[in-house]
Amino acid sequence: MYMRGLLISAVWLAVALAQPPQQPAPAKPSEEKVEAAPIQVQVNEVIVPVSVTDEKGRYVSDLDVGDFRVLEDGREQKIAYFNRERNQPVVVGFLLDLSNGSRVHWEQFKESAKQLVYNLLTAERENRYSGFLVTFTHEAELAVNTTKDPDKIVEKIDKAKPGGGSALYDAIYLAITQHKMVRGEPIEPRRVLVVVGDGNDNASKHSLDQVIEIAQRNLVTIYGLSTVAFGFFREGDANMVRLTQETGGRVAYPLEGLYSDISGYLSNPTDEGNYAIQPGTGGYTAELANGMFNAIANVVGDITTQYILRYVPAKNDTPKRFRTIKVQVPSLPNVYVRYRTGYYPYAP
Repeated sequence: MYMRGLLISAVWLAVALAQPPQQPAPAKPSEEKVEAAPIQVQVNEVIVPVSVTDEKGRYVSDLDVGDFRVLEDGREQKIAYFNRERNQPVVVGFLLDLSNGSRVHWEQFKESAKQLVYNLLTAERENRYSGFLVTFTHEAELAVNTTKDPDKIVEKIDKAKPGGGSALYDAIYLAITQHKMVRGEPIEPRRVLVVVGDGNDNASKHSLDQVIEIAQRNLVTIYGLSTVAFGFFREGDANMVRLTQETGGRVAYPLEGLYSDISGYLSNPTDEGNYAIQPGTGGYTAELANGMFNAIANVVGDITTQYILRYVPAKNDTPKRFRTIKVQVPSLPNVYVRYRTGYYPYAP
């Protein structure tokens, strides 16, 4: 599928902060040595993963290279490579928020995180997916290093308990720079982070701008599984939206419709608040389960149904630190196209 040879972009090599890829163990004399086919990328090539959905959120999966238009700083670019293969290798970092803000629906989100792991790291995906787990309270921890075995990650999630502050940005930095690399990252396999949390941060040493930049420099797409319920405002929600939109992902809201039917507190007071769907009832459980299922499906669908575009930028002598990207599908004006908003052509 991809061309032979391994020539990682000098742009990405100059700025990559991650550890070098592990070299495969030497084969035993009696074994035939088989290596995965590496890929070749031109020195200044820009890689753009793209997701396309219609107005109802359904994935548009039958587009060809001619359906796309790519602009950099407003100038149209020639697409040099196009792929819509649905079984692209991916390394997924699962980031689990164990702060106090996760306590209310902790059991449900714990189960959702486990389902995400099992949905992505399965034998059905022909061993193309790897994953690792980062947990965070007031500090971030690499709880499980890169593995193809979902049970190792699920076992750690089962033992996790929330409590403490939230160092989300440090967790993202750690996830990008410290996990065991897989050969071919960040181009193939692609790199994805899924944050299960509310987006709040009150303990990090790094800033939101810093981790967005490092994600863009390392070709990382960030998705969010928000723990914020409908009608509740959390300052961190704007952070989660920005993290995902600027790297080409999106936020899924499992609890978005859970409390949408609200009656007045004075006419229907309860210990839990003034919700028409009461915790502990069948209606509440059904709404919660349905919301979790749909959110997981959205995140998994986005990760596994992406187009990959690559282009060599037209000559641009402007000494600009950040260059914007815009991807369009002119033939389908009503679709929603998700992609990273730009890239850094030079070392920091």
